[in-house]
Amino acid sequence: MAQTATKNNQHLPLDRIRNIGIIAHIDAGKTTTSERILFYTGRTYKIGEVHDGAATMDWMEQEQERGITIVSAATTTFWTPYFESNLPKESYRFNIIDTPGHVDFTAEVERSLRVLDGGITVLDASEGVQSQSETVWRQADKYNVPRICFVNKMDKLGADYFATIEDIKEKFGVKPAPMVLPIGAENNFRGLIQVLEQKAWEFDHDAKHDPKEIPVPEELKDKLAQMRQNLVEMIAETDDTLMEKYLNGEELSVNELKAALRQAVIAYKLVPIFAGSSLRNTGIHLLLDGVVEYLPAPADIKTVSGTNPKTDEPEERQLNPEEKFCGLAFKIQTDPHVGRLTYFRIYSGVLKSGSYVYNSTRGQKERVGRLLLMHANQREEIDEARAGEIVAIVGLKDTKTGDTLSDESAPIILEGITFADPVLSLAIEPKTKSDQEKMGLAIAKLLEEDPTYTVEVNKETGQTVIGGMGELHLEILVDRLKREFHVEANVGDPQVAYRETIRKASKGEGKYIKQTGGHGQYGHVLLRIEPKDRGTGYEFVSEITGGRVPKEFIEPTNKGVQEACDRGFLAGYPMVDLKVTLYDGSYHEVDSSELAFKMAGSLGMRQAVKDADMCLIEPIMDVEVTTPEEFMGDVIGDLGSRRAQIQGTTSRGSVTIIKATVPLSQMQGYVTALRGMTQGRATSVMIPSHYDEVPAAITAKIIEERGDWRARGGSDD
Repeated sequence: MAQTATKNNQHLPLDRIRNIGIIAHIDAGKTTTSERILFYTGRTYKIGEVHDGAATMDWMEQEQERGITIVSAATTTFWTPYFESNLPKESYRFNIIDTPGHVDFTAEVERSLRVLDGGITVLDASEGVQSQSETVWRQADKYNVPRICFVNKMDKLGADYFATIEDIKEKFGVKPAPMVLPIGAENNFRGLIQVLEQKAWEFDHDAKHDPKEIPVPEELKDKLAQMRQNLVEMIAETDDTLMEKYLNGEELSVNELKAALRQAVIAYKLVPIFAGSSLRNTGIHLLLDGVVEYLPAPADIKTVSGTNPKTDEPEERQLNPEEKFCGLAFKIQTDPHVGRLTYFRIYSGVLKSGSYVYNSTRGQKERVGRLLLMHANQREEIDEARAGEIVAIVGLKDTKTGDTLSDESAPIILEGITFADPVLSLAIEPKTKSDQEKMGLAIAKLLEEDPTYTVEVNKETGQTVIGGMGELHLEILVDRLKREFHVEANVGDPQVAYRETIRKASKGEGKYIKQTGGHGQYGHVLLRIEPKDRGTGYEFVSEITGGRVPKEFIEPTNKGVQEACDRGFLAGYPMVDLKVTLYDGSYHEVDSSELAFKMAGSLGMRQAVKDADMCLIEPIMDVEVTTPEEFMGDVIGDLGSRRAQIQGTTSRGSVTIIKATVPLSQMQGYVTALRGMTQGRATSVMIPSHYDEVPAAITAKIIEERGDWRARGGSDD
């Protein structure tokens, strides 16, 4: 068995470092795969199981209780290629991040992918490409992260390797390159054949012995020959030199093919497919060798792009330790033992503990107290870290997620990280006065850790309202408040993030005139508002020419309009997807001020919306339900009662996959209801899709519940 007694803080050449993430749909087996990787690389000496609550990478109490990953966990380990390879048999450093699969924790995937060079996408062999797999695949596309796929659970009932490959081709839109041929499936799954090398291997399910080479089964020889020919053609098509040799009938060596495949993977032309069963310790050696052979090293990426904050000009940095230092903070975590941890990817240069760095994003100097290598929630202190490495920094006070740290003499701002807006909110209030004091501090820390949480105080009710990506996301926040920060709180029902918008164009006049003893106030604007496409947000345009409204009063007008939009006009929800044009107005040489035009903008907006045919819009979710066939009718009937639009159904083995779009407001408590109607045998996944109009009857009910805007303090004046 592999593999290493190497110290974790040794510095290897850049071509022997792999920064990889393990990404997938919930329950595909990411954490189980991570545990096998840690075991076979010698990082741990005992395999931790998710179902026992003992997985190394799932270290939070909430993760162990629920059997799911909630926060991404980082670790460093080493691997020497096990099978014959065209690469030297030397130790390779793996910086691994295990990410959550649940859609509520998509921010953890987003920030991890931003700093990784490659990814392993784990798929369930019986389920194929599931909805959240597609989501994380698109996230990886956004950051151009090369991937390999691992078709897991080949021993599971309904496992189908070739159907999953077709799924990969169809749903991911990529060219899969199958690197292995499974020997058997379901209960008969007993090993794997390397397609290029044409060697068969049997694996020890108890992980006590190394893989054993066996003869290729007779019944698979023809299939193997066909797969190898297809794979060789596929690889040759990506390389002109190989294609010429292939067309001339020359034999292509395994090493030539592997070298070309590596370049094709880095260029996003091909995706190698491996297979196995992590739970039965099968196929991990081949997967690890695949990471070394095909996923890029920092040396393959070569440069990172950014912007010089002094000149706003684009800049590039070479990814090597000799360059000026720069890197990206991608995660903040509060550690009970060492305090505030900043997870950091170093792109260039060297970072030493005790040194000063420059936060280019915020224009501030920060001191690096200590440098740590993380292994889930365990820490190992190091003196320095180099380009290509992922570390945690203790001592940074003002650095936030997405900030760039660099050498002060050569500042650069790297591309940050963008997160989705919250779709659910709940009211939370402390039970006692002492809880009130602790809650503010605790929420601030949790918001720093997870930027997809939001917090605001409702001006009408005085309640603190927390926003998040779903019921589970908010449930975890409340649970952490109680356990980690010892804050007892009462929680209101989750509230859907409705928005207001307009259906047609309209005009409005805003005039703010106030006479006082001294200078008065005078602001006068004419506004035109028009609807925009869903999801395009707010836009403000000025058509003022000839000084009808002085330049310095245009932005205050915009601020007044925006503040009015944030308060809402129909039911007190923020207004979105509209274009506001300031096309005329007037001013007074003495009495006009920024405040007057801000008030005029707000009043003009209030008048304009009266004839704009306002409506409420609500978040719509893409829902995918996987259910045994006998419950399909009940599930579809229940979805129909929730205003769902069924998009289609597909069968896979004995289960049916139902795809639908459903208003989020109708889906609270759905998981519990689904379990009840299917004897606990169905599963569902919800992913935010878009906003759509709320039916008139429901809009009227919402307005009645919240009180119309005039009753809340609006007026026609």
